[in-house]
Amino acid sequence: MKILVTGGAGFIGSNFVRYALETQADWRVTTLDKLTYAGRRENLHDVMDDPRHTFVHGDIADAPVSGPLVEQSDIVVHFAAETHVDRSIHAAGEFIRTDVEGTFVLLEAARRAPKLRRFVQISTDEVYGSVPTGASVETDELKPRNPYAASKAGADRLAYSYWATYNVPVIITRASNNYGPYQFPEKVIPLFVTNALDDEPLPLYGDGQNVRDWIHVDDHCAGIVAALFEGKPGPIYNFGGDGEMVNIDLVKMILDKLGKPHSLISFVTDRLGHDRRYAIDSSFAQRELNWKPRHNFKEGLDETIQWYIENPSWWQPLLERAGRY
Repeated sequence: MKILVTGGAGFIGSNFVRYALETQADWRVTTLDKLTYAGRRENLHDVMDDPRHTFVHGDIADAPVSGPLVEQSDIVVHFAAETHVDRSIHAAGEFIRTDVEGTFVLLEAARRAPKLRRFVQISTDEVYGSVPTGASVETDELKPRNPYAASKAGADRLAYSYWATYNVPVIITRASNNYGPYQFPEKVIPLFVTNALDDEPLPLYGDGQNVRDWIHVDDHCAGIVAALFEGKPGPIYNFGGDGEMVNIDLVKMILDKLGKPHSLISFVTDRLGHDRRYAIDSSFAQRELNWKPRHNFKEGLDETIQWYIENPSWWQPLLERAGRY
C-alpha cells in the first residue's frame, strides 16, 4: 500500500506518519511537505531513515510535484494547510492559496489516479462555527466565522464535490482541537506550557470563558485509520475527544501541573471573530468505525506537558527565531 501524506512534517501530519509506520507494517509512506515555519524535518527525525518512509520537499499547489505523487498512491491523507486562526486574520490570502487552491490541485490529480482507494480530506470542527449549546453533527450547516475556518470549509466542500461529481473516493473527517507532542508553540497548549516554563505571561483572550473540546493527536490518527478501513467514500466523520474545557480552566491546569503561579495569566484583547464554543458529536464515527477516543484529557495533558519539559531542544530554537531567547 502506497500512502501519500501531505503536510506530513507538521504537527498532526508527523504524528500520523509515525502512527502509520508503527501500526501498518505493509504501508509505504511518502511525506510531502513545503516546510513552512510549522512544518519541520525535525518532527520526523525518528522515521527519516525508515526504509518504508520517503520525504519529498514540495508544495501541494505545485501540480508537477504533487500530481505524480497522488497518481502513484493507493491512499492520500491530506493534512497540508495553513492552520492558525490569528495568522489567517492578517494574511487570509495564504490560507486560500494553500487550503483551497492546493486542495483543488490534489483533487484534480486524484481524478487521474488509476488505483486510488481513498482520499482523506482532513477538516476541522471550526467549519461549524460557534456552537452555544449541544454538539455539531456531520449534517449541520457550516458557518465558519474566520478566514482559516472558511478556507477549510471551502476545501471540505470542494473535496465532497469531487466525490459527488467525479466519484473520487473522498472521505472527510472533522476533528476537535488536537493536542500532543510536536505542536508548534503558537497554538494554545504549547504556547502556554513553554511560556510558563520560562516564567513568561500566558496571554489569554477576552474573559477566558471560551470553550474547546480537546482530542489527543494519537486518538485522531486512530480515527483516520479507522475511517480508511471501515469508512465509506462520501460520508463525513466527526472525531471529538470528550475533553471539553473552558480556556481559563485549561490555563490553570497547566500552571498547576508546572507549579507556577496563576498570576502569570495575562488577559489580552479578544481576537476578531473569536468563536465562543466548539463541540462536536462523535457518535456516528464511534458507531460506524468502531472507534472512540482512548485518552483521558487530564492524563493526556500531563503527558503532553511532560514532553515539552523533556524536549526543550525541539521548541527553544523555534522561540529563538521569534526573538524570545
